[in-house]
Amino acid sequence: MGGRLSSDVSHRNTGEASRNGTPTAVAVNTSRDTSGAIQLESIDLQQSTNATAHRTISYISKELIVRRGQPFTMNLTFNKPAQTSDNLKINISTGSININLPIQIPSQGDGATWSVSCTQKSNTLIVTINSPVNAVIGCYTMTISFSSGGNNTSKSLGNVYVLFNPWVKGDAVYLENEAEKNEYVLNETGVIFYGSASTVRARPWDFGQCEDDILNITCKILDSSIDYKRDPKKEVTLRHDPVHVARVLSAMINSQNDNGVIVGNWSADYTGGERPTKWNGSTAILRLWKNNGPVRFGQCWVYAGVLCTVLRCLGIPTRVITNFASAHDTDETLTIDRYIDKDGVESEETADSIWNFHVWNESWFVRSDIGSAYDGWQVLDATPQEPSKGLFRLGPCSVKAIKEGEVDLDYDAPFVFAEMNADVIDWLISPDNSKKKISSNTRSVGRLTSTKAINSDQRVDVTNNYKYAEGSTKEREIFTKAKSKLATTESDLRRSTVAFSADEPAPKPDFTGNFKYSNDIEVGHDVPFSLCLQNTSANEITLQANLTASTIVYTNALVKDILTNSQSVKLGPNEEKSIPYTIPYTEYENAITADNMIKVMAVCEDEKKGNLLVQAVIILKNPPIKMKITEKAQLNKSLTVEITVTNPTPDEAQNCVMTIQGSGLVKEQSTIQVPQLSKNQISVSKVNILPYRTGQRCLMVDFSSDKFSDVKGSMVINVASS
Repeated sequence: MGGRLSSDVSHRNTGEASRNGTPTAVAVNTSRDTSGAIQLESIDLQQSTNATAHRTISYISKELIVRRGQPFTMNLTFNKPAQTSDNLKINISTGSININLPIQIPSQGDGATWSVSCTQKSNTLIVTINSPVNAVIGCYTMTISFSSGGNNTSKSLGNVYVLFNPWVKGDAVYLENEAEKNEYVLNETGVIFYGSASTVRARPWDFGQCEDDILNITCKILDSSIDYKRDPKKEVTLRHDPVHVARVLSAMINSQNDNGVIVGNWSADYTGGERPTKWNGSTAILRLWKNNGPVRFGQCWVYAGVLCTVLRCLGIPTRVITNFASAHDTDETLTIDRYIDKDGVESEETADSIWNFHVWNESWFVRSDIGSAYDGWQVLDATPQEPSKGLFRLGPCSVKAIKEGEVDLDYDAPFVFAEMNADVIDWLISPDNSKKKISSNTRSVGRLTSTKAINSDQRVDVTNNYKYAEGSTKEREIFTKAKSKLATTESDLRRSTVAFSADEPAPKPDFTGNFKYSNDIEVGHDVPFSLCLQNTSANEITLQANLTASTIVYTNALVKDILTNSQSVKLGPNEEKSIPYTIPYTEYENAITADNMIKVMAVCEDEKKGNLLVQAVIILKNPPIKMKITEKAQLNKSLTVEITVTNPTPDEAQNCVMTIQGSGLVKEQSTIQVPQLSKNQISVSKVNILPYRTGQRCLMVDFSSDKFSDVKGSMVINVASS
C-alpha cells in the first residue's frame, strides 16, 4: 500500500516534556504473546546516523537531536512483520502540540508537513519522519501505538529535540554560506572585543552550546519565561518563529522581571557573586542558573556570550558584536547631552551616557512581521538597559532598518539607532548654574563596530552595516529621517527637518588639545601621559587647565578620583606645548577595577572665556599568560598543560586563583589555588586535563589575585582520536 500521509495535529495541555536519556537502541521488555499479537521488541533511533546528517553530532546528549525540515530515521523491530491492519501510529508531542502520524506499510511521506514513511525488512520497520521547515522547535516526546489481537498497546520511543535548520531552504534561519553556518551555528569558541575606540582588545569566550545539558537548559529557559507562564499553549505554538524565540531569550538571559539567568552589576562592588570579568564562558553560568537560579554577576559581554550560546544551541545563526563609543539615549532624542563643571565633574543632570564599549548579538533570520526587505542580521541585546514593551529586553531589530533610519519598525529601533548614531553635546555648567555649549560632535558615537572573523580570531569591522560614512550627506539625511520619525510634536518636527543642536557648532576657542599616552602600560606600573595644547592664533594666550584623572568602569561611570591638577599654561603664537603628568601605581592600586580603565579629562579656558574639553581613556594591560603542552593531545588521555604568569606589581600578590574552562577539554569549570607571588615572581602551574572530544579545542584560563585580577589566557589544542 502506498500514498501520501499527512499529519493529524491536535493540541493538549501538558507539562514540560520529560527529558530523560534514551539510548540509541532499546530492548523493549515484552513477554511472548501466544495469541500471535504483534509486539515491539527493540527500538533503534539511529542516533549517530541522524546526528551526522543533521549536523548535531557534536551535541553531548543521550537523546536524539535533529533539525526541522529534514527527515530522520529509526528502526522498530517487532516479533513478526507488521501490517497496516495493526493500526500503527506514531505520536509526537511538545507542550500542547500533539501530532499523530498513522503508519502504512510501505508508504511515502510528505516533506511539507509532519509525515511518516516506512519500509519493512523482515520484522523491522524502517521508519522515516519528516518535520516541516516551520515546525515548532523544542523537546518532543515520541510514542508508538498499535492494536493487535484485540489489545491496544502504547510504547515510548524516547524524546527528540527539534532545532532550527540553517541548512534547509525555506527555514526562516536559512543561511546560504557554508563557512558562515560553521562559524555562527557550530563553532563553540570565540573572542569578544572590548576596550575603547583607541584601544581595542579581545578576550576569549567559550560558548559551549553543544556541551552536556546545555540544550536541556535552553529549553528550560524558554519554559521559565513570562510568556510561557502567562499562556503555555499559545507560547509553545509560537516557537516556530525565530523572532519570537529570540525575543523571549533576550528577556530571559537577564534576571529582571523573570528570574532569568544573569544578575547585572555595574557598581564595581561584586560582594556576593563573581566579578563579571572572571567568566570565561557560558556553560558554568547556565548550569549554575539551572541549579540555583539567577547568577551573580554579569555585564554586557557576559549577557551577549550567554545569549549567543543558547541561540546557536537552538540552531539560530548568531554572532557577538562590540560597538565602541556606544550611546545610551534614555529619552529617544538621538542626542547625548553631557553636563560638566569647570573641574571636569559630570553633573547629575547627565542622564544619557556613552559607554566605552557595549556588546550585543546579531542573529540571522527572516522578518515576515515587518517585511522581507529587513531579512538578515537582527540586533538582540540581553543587557537590561531600557524596558521594551514592559520587559527588559531588546530586539530583534533589523540592522538594515537601522542603516536606513527606519526607527518606527519593531523592535527597539530608536535605542539601537542612537547607540550607533547619536549626536553628542557637551555643556559647561557655571557656578551660577548657567550652561554653555563647549563642544558638539556628530561623529564620535558608534565606532569600530566589530565581530570575530570567520575561521579566525581577527577583528572584522561591520560599522558600515549600521550606518553610512560619518560626515557624508547620506548619513545626515538618514539622521534627519530618523529624527523626524521620532518627533512627537509639530515643533519637534520642524526642528528635526531644519537643524539639530549638534549641527549648531559650539564657539571654537583659539587653541586645540589632546592627550598622548601609551597603550602598553601594564597594571602595577606608574601611568605617564601628556596634555598637548596648541595655540591656533597669532597672539600669545594664557590658559587655565583643570585636569582630573579617575578610575572608571567601562560604562564611563566614576569609581574614584585619583589625580587632580590645576595650572596656568602660557602659549606663544602658534606654539604647541606638552604638559607631562604621572599617576603613581600607589594612587590607583586600590581604586582600579577589573576593567583596568583610567579616564583623564581636562577643562581648559582662555582669557576670552573660550573653552575646550579634552578627554581620553587609558586602558592598562594585564600581564600575559603563557601556556604550552609537550605532548600530543589524545581523546580520553591525560594531558599536562603548563601555565605561566608573572606578578607585574611591586607588591606581594596573595589569594592567587586560577580558573580553567574549555569545551571538550574540561567538563566542569575548575578552580586551582596558586601560591602567593612576590614582586616580579613567575608562577608556573602544571594542570592535568582529560580531553573528551576530538578536534580543535580551546583551553581558557583566568588568573586573579588581590593585586591584579582576571588575567586571561587561551590556547588552541588539537585533540586526536586515541
